Amino acid sequence: MKSDTLIKINKLFPPVSHPFNLQNEGVKSYCEWEFERGEDTLNDYIGNKIVPDVDTMLRGVNLLDVGAGEGGKSVYYLTRGVKSVTALDVIDSYKSKAEALAVRLGVKDNFTYTVADAVKMPFSDNSFDAVIMNDSIEHVNCPDAVLDEIYRVLVPHGRLYVNFPPYYHPYGAHLSDAIYMPWVHLFFDEQTLICAYKDLVCTLPDGKDRINFRISFNEDGTEYFSYINKMSIKRFNTICKKTKLRCIYYKEIPLRTSLSLLAKFPLTKEAFVKRIVAIFEKRC
Repeated sequence: MKSDTLIKINKLFPPVSHPFNLQNEGVKSYCEWEFERGEDTLNDYIGNKIVPDVDTMLRGVNLLDVGAGEGGKSVYYLTRGVKSVTALDVIDSYKSKAEALAVRLGVKDNFTYTVADAVKMPFSDNSFDAVIMNDSIEHVNCPDAVLDEIYRVLVPHGRLYVNFPPYYHPYGAHLSDAIYMPWVHLFFDEQTLICAYKDLVCTLPDGKDRINFRISFNEDGTEYFSYINKMSIKRFNTICKKTKLRCIYYKEIPLRTSLSLLAKFPLTKEAFVKRIVAIFEKRC
């Protein structure tokens, strides 16, 4: 079977550090891992003419964090001058973990966690000064509809901050908790990846949860990766042109400085860009 071949090849590559595995090993929780990376996320957006520093981005802002996961970064933003943070995600189990961290760090009074679909947010029009989508636009089922909702809940001239690894990134399939081969999704079809992934995680303490999180069934009964929408650079740029939000900052960050030329060349950039960073504004 192709999946057996993939599993054998996978053994040739060193493990990739991943929050799921760090949590299993008792090193740190997913929520703590997110919190520690809050500063890295903010650094994507600052240091330019649009957002020169963190204060300009966050000070006194009512912030919505879409696709917040266990809320570690949402809580981190409260330590950097945000007035309030509302974290949003569709997974019920994340809520209690995020709230526990907010209590532990003494910021619970300014923190709210809402379990809801970003396509239909339970918020009034013009509710937030800013929205962050950190590593989440590649996971929503209907990104165009989500951007429409963000436009609705943003105040006039409010900003949306987006960053994400494009799908053809070496680990853009988001399987690196178990499959360490870079660009594996370019060499093996989805069904092979599903079989290999299930075999690799099934014996882990949280293996069933990982499978349920990543894999669903089509109407015809076939399995597919439902947790990712395969957001490429090209697709994102197409969405940017259609949204009512105006893009005021855009950057493609290469995998490494030494690979900058490959990250700029049209035929190779999809595979050699590490992260897309964009800032949008609601113009009325």
